[in-house]
Amino acid sequence: MRVETIGGCTLYLGDCREILPTLGKVEAVISDPPYEAVTQGKWGVLAGVEYRDFDNSALSFEPIDAMRGAVAGQIVGVCGGWAIVFCQAEGVRAWRDEFEDANAKYKRAMVWVKPDAMPQFNGQGPSVGHEMMVAIWCGRGHSEWNGGGKPGTFVYPKNSGGKHDHPTQKPLPLMLDLVGLFSDAGDTVLDCFMGSGTTGVACVKLGRKFIGIEIEPKYFDIACRRIEAATKEPRLPLPEPKAKQEAMAL
Repeated sequence: MRVETIGGCTLYLGDCREILPTLGKVEAVISDPPYEAVTQGKWGVLAGVEYRDFDNSALSFEPIDAMRGAVAGQIVGVCGGWAIVFCQAEGVRAWRDEFEDANAKYKRAMVWVKPDAMPQFNGQGPSVGHEMMVAIWCGRGHSEWNGGGKPGTFVYPKNSGGKHDHPTQKPLPLMLDLVGLFSDAGDTVLDCFMGSGTTGVACVKLGRKFIGIEIEPKYFDIACRRIEAATKEPRLPLPEPKAKQEAMAL
């Protein structure tokens, strides 16, 4: 295992299932695990040329299906607030069931809409223009967040922010929104499938501490470079502290 400390960020190269049990509590988890097997498809590649800035080669990571339960339980073990986990529509119920089995509270599914999603070129049906997220409350008592009554719908072009360094890289504006809504300045946010480090970049810009875990050395090195570069840039202005709206227990 390799560990890098960059400002308020601690980055681990290794398997999250081995590292998560060694961590203390964090205030939030925001992470994008590997896709479900049904999405990766027969050849283990993403559909078509959806990620136009990344070559359409085989994915180097296994689907989440076999490890979903273990990961969900470990996330609940370290998270004291919100866990936001990306998935495909086919994975929402599976993630909900695993988190509820670990005694966390499933709140609802949210959606990231991609205005620049590629079309279905064979014309046999609609293309996939969105990804889902499950919002899980791992804390005690009623859940609270910084979004008031806004809906859990996020509309951001997937190709905003330039070249992709990872085949499933999320746009920085989306991650800034999620980090700002589901954590507070000074909180520690964990991404146990860090990839190229976009969640960490968002945390640096918004004054959060960050813990990232990535199993692929290639992407770990990219994340280190991107997060270090972010620490040298001005932070974004933080909103004035305000009373949070507590959600009713459902």
